[in-house]
Amino acid sequence: MAEGVKGPERFLPLTPAVFHILLALADGEKHGYAIMQEVEDMTEGRVQMGPGTLYGSIKRMLAAGLIEESDDRPDPALDDERRRYYRLAALGRKVLRQETERMAGLMALARRKHVWSGVG
Repeated sequence: MAEGVKGPERFLPLTPAVFHILLALADGEKHGYAIMQEVEDMTEGRVQMGPGTLYGSIKRMLAAGLIEESDDRPDPALDDERRRYYRLAALGRKVLRQETERMAGLMALARRKHVWSGVG
């Protein structure tokens, strides 16, 4: 984290693991294994997050206020009671939005430099 920087900017740039976890939670709460599956699906298998990376990142993200543990639980008959569910906190949503905007700016710069055209 950048020292002296206030607000969501202090978290930027995000590590790939944190970015993917926030993105996986953008459309609703999930338990850890579902986050790992979502990341693998979103990236078409290019990113496979192991439990150590996932749960280490989750622990740091909880402490930073980017995500929060959900008290809402599915019907116990349909779910394992040991699972913990996570959702984006308001700060996490702001950080994800700012990181996405930062990345979009980088892509625009890459296009202007003829590094990437967005085609094939």
